Amino acid sequence: MQNVPNTSAIKNWHEQDRPREKAMHKGLDALSDSEIIAILLATGTKDRSALDLARDLLALADNNLDLLGKKPLTDFCKIRGMGPAKALVLAAAIELGRRRSAVLPDPVTIFTSSAETYRFLGSRLCDLPHEEFWVLYLNKGNRLIQAVQQFKGGMASVSTDARIIMRKSIEVGAQCIILAHNHPSGRAVPSQADIDFTRKVKEACSVFDFILLDHVIIAGKNYYSFADQGVL
Repeated sequence: MQNVPNTSAIKNWHEQDRPREKAMHKGLDALSDSEIIAILLATGTKDRSALDLARDLLALADNNLDLLGKKPLTDFCKIRGMGPAKALVLAAAIELGRRRSAVLPDPVTIFTSSAETYRFLGSRLCDLPHEEFWVLYLNKGNRLIQAVQQFKGGMASVSTDARIIMRKSIEVGAQCIILAHNHPSGRAVPSQADIDFTRKVKEACSVFDFILLDHVIIAGKNYYSFADQGVL
């Protein structure tokens, strides 16, 4: 039996319709999300083009890039034609984009509101599948001295020791601090562990004459501020 050519292969398309050539002539901003993903995947399978795979990947996340970025690599491999190598390329591109958006701003940043804390750490923390606990160490003018990932893991599982934060505050010469961590669940509501630890840090700050300005919980595109809610 004679093999039937795969007319769905991108190489068989008119040149101006191929994602790679289209990007070269018109720029990446002229491409759809699926076309950009197809470029990352580079090739398809015998019966499915890279664009077919890209469309299936987007469908996996309801055509929402934000949701796609939160999917684990194993979910990509569930798509027919997506092997570990292709899945890893896509996951690496997503991670690179996340890292670019998470580059810390200029160290002279001054924090005067919870919104600024969210803008500073939101892109870094909003899509993580695990919890990270950060501390912003500030001088008396609320100018950033240092931003530190203090703990990694859930509040109940990490060694959340207020003494570590006090020690670091003394070390860097901070006078004010802001606590921040993320909720991978997407719920911008403090847990009892969050409340208890915030209280513990505030008590420690009063002993060392530091000021706890806020504790911000980042949950996707939303956040909760202890200071804004008047419960600090």
